[in-house]
Amino acid sequence: MKNLKKVSFLVVLMTFIISCTSMKDTKSNTVTGKVDSIEAGKDGYTAKISTAAKEVYFATISIVNVGGPQNYKQLKIGDNVSVKGEIWKTEDEKHIKVTEIVSVK
Repeated sequence: MKNLKKVSFLVVLMTFIISCTSMKDTKSNTVTGKVDSIEAGKDGYTAKISTAAKEVYFATISIVNVGGPQNYKQLKIGDNVSVKGEIWKTEDEKHIKVTEIVSVK
């Protein structure tokens, strides 16, 4: 009887964990716009990107997050870029942790 309770508890716990992880939005978002400024950081840099819809995103770009040096690019002010990654918002700013640099023109 004790083993049955332990097994039942583990099944319920696993079901809960699986349902919580499946609720996370892993969809990758894309931001396209013009680089207005660049600020160097410890492990990469942050590029301020203005979109055609007059939105401003602060894109954090690092070698680790884009998958290694072969995928890393140093953007320049004035570049038109398209990046993919995880977007989050603060009270007055939008940020994207870049996981892929799609295009640079």
